[in-house]
Amino acid sequence: MPLPSFPPGFRLGTSAAAYLIEGATTADGRGRSTWDVFAEQPGVIADGSDATVAADHYHRMPEDVGLIARLGDHRFGVSWARVLPTGRGRVNPAGLDFYDRLVDRLLNAGVRPTATLYAGDLPQELEADGGWLNRSTVDAFAEYAAVVAARLGDRVEEWVPVQDPNVSAYLGYGLGTWAPGRRLGFAAVAAVHHLLLAHGRAAIALRAAGAARVGCATQHQPIWPASEDPADVGAAKLVDGLWNGVPLEAMLFGRYPDDLVDLFAGVTESGDLATIRQPLDFYGLNYYAPQRIGAAPEGADLPFELRELLGYPSTDVGWAIVPAALREWLITTRARHRAALPPFVITQCGAAFDVPVVDGEVDDRIRIAFLSAHLEAVAAAIQRGVDIRGFYAYTPFDCWDWEEGMMARYGLVHVDRTTLERTPKRSFGWYADLVAAHRSPA
Repeated sequence: MPLPSFPPGFRLGTSAAAYLIEGATTADGRGRSTWDVFAEQPGVIADGSDATVAADHYHRMPEDVGLIARLGDHRFGVSWARVLPTGRGRVNPAGLDFYDRLVDRLLNAGVRPTATLYAGDLPQELEADGGWLNRSTVDAFAEYAAVVAARLGDRVEEWVPVQDPNVSAYLGYGLGTWAPGRRLGFAAVAAVHHLLLAHGRAAIALRAAGAARVGCATQHQPIWPASEDPADVGAAKLVDGLWNGVPLEAMLFGRYPDDLVDLFAGVTESGDLATIRQPLDFYGLNYYAPQRIGAAPEGADLPFELRELLGYPSTDVGWAIVPAALREWLITTRARHRAALPPFVITQCGAAFDVPVVDGEVDDRIRIAFLSAHLEAVAAAIQRGVDIRGFYAYTPFDCWDWEEGMMARYGLVHVDRTTLERTPKRSFGWYADLVAAHRSPA
């Protein structure tokens, strides 16, 4: 399959979340997180597993960096509970030491690191005090950001304070399908507001510590109405505003969508939106698939529901594969917001396909086709004038994956669930060739 080409300076790499890859959940003073507690509840994880081991990256980091180095730049995650076991106050030196070693190894291998401070795993002691419904969690996060920046800021130039605030808030506090598993419906807007406020406060702390570049990494999905029926169109508009409009407009413009402002009236204080609207050096997009939304039946808890998106191939976890939707989202969002948008970076894009090891090889051409098609969509958007500076494939290693547990294999490297042996897949070689060709176009 031909390799897509990109402008000079375009960054190719991989991304990983701390909780999904590290394992070692009880090692070296790490505290408990909301996902540790959530995964212990029967029936909430598809295969009943937990992240106690995951990909064991915490213990195999040197070996893993050797593989990551062939895949370009790397966006890694920091575990809040590993650095501050109770979420605030006492720092765990062993936790900071791990990320110190990781950054040094990445740099020595020629990898430019981007650090992500939060991707959904809140220290459990903070959750016991209200979690993201409690405004004081924002203060704790700003403290945590300052601690990590003081240790790593001399070598890490690029930072993401909060990944996917919409996912953590709406799934964790609204629908209850993510940790901490609260089912509060629209009251989850308090959590999304505090997560966005935490982004702003951390961005201020990071810049005060000398961070060169601060951006975001937010999951955006094109929201398509299930039909032309006004009820379905209205439901899709509501979901689009909550999922896409709230984080984007808050971070770029310091406002919430006009038709949703009243939802936030009880949690927004004077100055909050100005704090959220910090200058961004890049707008990170985590993209997987469009969503089809219809009006819910009368009497349902929420006025909308997810409908199956028919007519497209899908991944192992049921995500429709629609690369053109990525291209169109980039083009239309750029056209709508123009000068207010910093350059885009595709901070995460990948697919779950379980392809077995046969004679020592994993022939996952289906993943190559997925990544190639989405890279071509990005290239097409660039040709249409959209400023896009990078693409990070998700993820370097098969790992634990939130509510799917160990069932979803997103990695470019196969990880044996029993032995933890690493086997680079065919997609690994393809992506490594793409990175090498981009670095040395001659």
